[in-house]
Amino acid sequence: MVIKGDILVNKLILLFVFDKMEVPISENTLVDICCSSNNWINYMDLKSLMVALLDHSFIYAIETSENKPLYSITTDGRICLADFYVQIPSSLREEISVFIKNNRAKYRKRQECIADYYMNKDGTYTVYLKIIELAKPLFELKLVVPNRQTAKDIYKKWEEKAAHVYSVVYENLVD
Repeated sequence: MVIKGDILVNKLILLFVFDKMEVPISENTLVDICCSSNNWINYMDLKSLMVALLDHSFIYAIETSENKPLYSITTDGRICLADFYVQIPSSLREEISVFIKNNRAKYRKRQECIADYYMNKDGTYTVYLKIIELAKPLFELKLVVPNRQTAKDIYKKWEEKAAHVYSVVYENLVD
């Protein structure tokens, strides 16, 4: 439900999403939530609204080690949202609340568990796995594997298996 032409309502929608997520989120996550998975705001409007919200100190950026900032709502942003949230249609507020409640953990895990792989000169692949907690690396692991398929398999499983891998490594090293 894109509300065309109403910049105030679209800003409030973004603030509402930040408030409901309850954790800092990346711009990619915000785009996925508001534009790709739902049709609450179109992509180009979202980009300009983010700049405006940053300029007015309704959201702030947290720098990360990957140079991809995370964004969160400020106290001023919460006050603004509290004063004007009734401007967001109640059906849309309910839709956003339900969507975020059902998907918060998935988006949080996607932001915290980072994986990548690349080919080495000798034909092997290096898989780079990372767990980030509040913009700081908590765990990093590099594996050299013999082929691309193995690298892809590890890459795909990382988000699902990261917590278990971290737990096993931690328990074995900290005994």
